[in-house]
Amino acid sequence: MMLLIDAGNTRIKIGWVKPDTGERETQALALEHGALEQLPAWLQQLDDRPRAALGVSVAQPGVAASLDALLQRHYAFAARWIQGEPQAAGVRNAYDMPAQLGADRWASMLGLVQRATRDTPLMLASFGTATTLDTLSPIHDTAMPGARFLFEGGLIFPGPALMLSSLAAGTARLPQANGPIAAYPTHTHQAISSGIAAAQAGALLRQWREGLERHGCAPAVFSTGGGWTIVEEEAQRTLARAQADLGVPQDPIQWLRAPVLDGLARLAVES
Repeated sequence: MMLLIDAGNTRIKIGWVKPDTGERETQALALEHGALEQLPAWLQQLDDRPRAALGVSVAQPGVAASLDALLQRHYAFAARWIQGEPQAAGVRNAYDMPAQLGADRWASMLGLVQRATRDTPLMLASFGTATTLDTLSPIHDTAMPGARFLFEGGLIFPGPALMLSSLAAGTARLPQANGPIAAYPTHTHQAISSGIAAAQAGALLRQWREGLERHGCAPAVFSTGGGWTIVEEEAQRTLARAQADLGVPQDPIQWLRAPVLDGLARLAVES
C-alpha cells in the first residue's frame, strides 16, 4: 500500500492505493493543517501497512516537513514529493518551464486523463483558495512518443472565498457577503455573491470557448474544490446557455472528488 497526500493551501487530503491492483480508498481523509494529530488514528485503521508515500504540496514548507516527520515516526519513511515534469503517465507538459507548474495542477492533469471517453479536450476547473482552469487535449502527433494528451496550460486567479474576503478587507463598507445569485441583485450581499459567481463562471466559459475554437469540438468540463458550491449554479447555467446558443450538445460540468489523488494513484501504479 502507498499513501497519497495532497497538501493544499488550507486542507490536506490523504488516500491510498495498492499499486499491484490499483485498489483505492473509498473515502479520503481531509484535515486542516493544524489537525495532523488525527492522522495516526486513521492510519491505524488501514487494513495494510503503508510502504511508501507519494505526495504534492502547495502549502507552506513546514506542512510537508511535519507530514514527513510523522511518517518517519510511525513507518520509518518520508513522502516522495513530486513536482511538475515535462512528461508523465501519458501526459506532455506544455509549460515553458515544466517544474514551475504547481504540483497539484500537474497531478490533477494526470488524474483527469482517466476521464477521457472520446477524442475531445478535457477541462478541469478547480475552485480552491485560487481558482485554476486547465485544459488537456488529445495528441495525434507521432513526434511526441509515449504521450496521449497535452497539458496546454491554464488560468490562475483568486478563488470564490478569497474574492469574498478581499472585498471585505479592502473596502470600508462592503461586508463578508453571503447571498443568493441573481441577474439583477437588489441588495449588497446579493450583489457581491452574484458578482463573484459571475466572474468565476465567466472565466470558465472563456476557457471553454477557447477550447471549442482551437479544437473544433467542445471540451468536457469537470470541477473540483471547496468553492464549487458557491459558483455551481451560475457555472452550470452559463455553460448550458452557451451550449444551447452554439448548438453544442448539452454536457453539464461533472464534479470530481479528488483529482490530485487520482493523478498520484496513476503515478504509483504506472511507476
